[in-house]
Amino acid sequence: MTELERKLKAKIPGEDTGIEIHRTMCDICSPGMHCGINAYVKDGKVIKIEGMDGHPVNEGRLCTKGLSNRQYIYREDRILTPLKRVGKRGEGKFEPISWEEAFAEIAKNLNAAKEKYGAESVAFYSGYSKWYRQTLRRFAYAFGSPNFGCESSTCYISAFMAWKLAAGEQGGGDMGNSDLFLGWAYNPFYSSYMGAHRAMLLKEAGLKFIIVDTRRTPASEKLADLFLQPRPGTDGALAHAIANVLIQNGWIDKPYIDKYVYGFEEYAAYVKGFNESNIESLTGVPYDLVVKAAEMIHESKAMSTNECSAPIPHHKNGLQNYRSIMALAAITGNFDRKGGQLLSPHTFMHTSCGFASREEEYLYEIKPKGCKDPVGAPRFPLWNYLEGEMQAVDLSRQILEGTPYPVKAVYALGMNARMFPNSGKMFRALEELDFFVDTDLFLTDSAKYADIVLPACSSFERGEFKPYRDGLAWYTTPAIAPLGQSKSDVDILTELARYMDLPDEGIQAGYEAFIQKYILDDLGVKVNDLKGVDLPVKIAEVHVHKDFEELEKGLKTPTGKYELKSKVIEDHPEWGLDALPTYVEPLDGADPEKYPMTLTSGGRLPNAIHSRLHKVPNNRSLRPDPMVDMSHADAQALGVADGDPVVISTPRGELTVKAHVTHIMPAGMLNLFQGYSEADVNSLMDDEHVDPYSGFPAYNSTRCAVRKKD
Repeated sequence: MTELERKLKAKIPGEDTGIEIHRTMCDICSPGMHCGINAYVKDGKVIKIEGMDGHPVNEGRLCTKGLSNRQYIYREDRILTPLKRVGKRGEGKFEPISWEEAFAEIAKNLNAAKEKYGAESVAFYSGYSKWYRQTLRRFAYAFGSPNFGCESSTCYISAFMAWKLAAGEQGGGDMGNSDLFLGWAYNPFYSSYMGAHRAMLLKEAGLKFIIVDTRRTPASEKLADLFLQPRPGTDGALAHAIANVLIQNGWIDKPYIDKYVYGFEEYAAYVKGFNESNIESLTGVPYDLVVKAAEMIHESKAMSTNECSAPIPHHKNGLQNYRSIMALAAITGNFDRKGGQLLSPHTFMHTSCGFASREEEYLYEIKPKGCKDPVGAPRFPLWNYLEGEMQAVDLSRQILEGTPYPVKAVYALGMNARMFPNSGKMFRALEELDFFVDTDLFLTDSAKYADIVLPACSSFERGEFKPYRDGLAWYTTPAIAPLGQSKSDVDILTELARYMDLPDEGIQAGYEAFIQKYILDDLGVKVNDLKGVDLPVKIAEVHVHKDFEELEKGLKTPTGKYELKSKVIEDHPEWGLDALPTYVEPLDGADPEKYPMTLTSGGRLPNAIHSRLHKVPNNRSLRPDPMVDMSHADAQALGVADGDPVVISTPRGELTVKAHVTHIMPAGMLNLFQGYSEADVNSLMDDEHVDPYSGFPAYNSTRCAVRKKD
């Protein structure tokens, strides 16, 4: 073997090998991460990837999802040209067409729906990835429709709503300055691997951990000084019981409460109902562990909290449970103080980067006035009041029923119908539409229902603005050329807006113009300053927190205080919602004798996110078959061994999968991970079993039955 052959085999960059390193980022998971990547490129193709040293998020490391990018980009079902449906919806039969033909067909059909039924009859939906959402929302408003919505209808926004009710804007834990961390549904080993690394270092330095989770997890095993394991959806009752112990023992900060907290007396009276007489029967957590948790909180000098924005809200009582957990920081004086919970206002795409932007101005300045309410508004009035966008959980119902007005067309980017409860209903709704467009990298199950499918780029094939914490940002450079005829999502939207001549200079000006005017102008930075840099650079100085500064200024709540009792809800009795963070039983109304177990589906696999990596060979190999996690006790009672086929059933239907017998599961609870098209757990979920505050589905507390397959 020659020296050159050895270098090529080792993928060593250089003029002689023709291999170059191009810097980009992974956007497979949420905008809170977006790790830096060194892409090794030869002849225009990515041949190797590795983590980028010095990147503020991943510091040279990558998780199993990030490491999958090469196979992800070159998946066999990658869409390389615009497509027009020639078969029945769902068949997946298409013919290639030109971009000009695609734009003409889209413009004709969207305008036809607008002319016949009104602009609101067209819904605009965003799935993954999220980077283009500002442009899509602006596109919807320029078209005249109030119906912009996204996958955050079932992810994150419920948590944001809880923060808005309590404090006016988003907050988070100052973990690095705490001596106690309350990790509620905290599992960074699977969903935020650098967070796990940081947590382990802090534990070594003396940070104490209370971990609360329905299952045993790496966090409960590696971090917990105290582990509490409530039954699914009973988090609010557990938080109230801890609060009651704190209050009854005087382990609260009463001067702080008197000055900065609204609704304490009514809250304190309410949580008295959660005590030694009922808490174990409600939650499954022994009362002595509740007392131990309260003692650890009392003994701490500064407590920070993780209230996870997915597993906690995924119950019919989810938003209220979230508020209940947040309340523990307020009554102990740990809100707006070093080492506690600090406000972290959003900079861009629901992430806090330490500086202000005018993103919301871009989003809302052309929102149509005097139009009809968006989808879901009558059913979820608090959602509509706080968010003002379509609650997409109600989209399938409105398409099929046509009330309070018809929805006849959907323009989607990255739609995943399987993310909705009773997912079969969403597929039926897509079948009923007059016109459906989907933009994606891959020909997904949802895309197969579209009339027109548009090919999108991966993050390796486009440039985009990306800010990070501590005032850092860059504008990525494409590592490779777009595959086939694919385009970036924002270029597709901008070109279509120009083709349709939508009456908005903002969207027609394009993505870079938006970033420059609404984000960078106020900082004295140019887009070109951020292009071509090796790493994110400092573009803004970050405000240094001072204890109780925001509380002294007054929070963005009606009372200016932290609200244990929501004044917004209190002032709208017609909504039929509780202003206090009250607790209700989480399970649905199915017959408990027929369906004696609890089904959860919202957990994370370390090798996947939603359905995005199930067709990537390396990732799929880590858990190739859909399997239901069950306890050893339940398996023994059923006569089931690991790997045996079992049937899970709810009133919506049944699925046959393999059993995975494991010690992480408590008796009476089953977990089936989402994303497997051949075993779609969300098809078993009830689209009526949702949180009336947020509209979020009860993915984690649905009654079910299981039996060994005959």
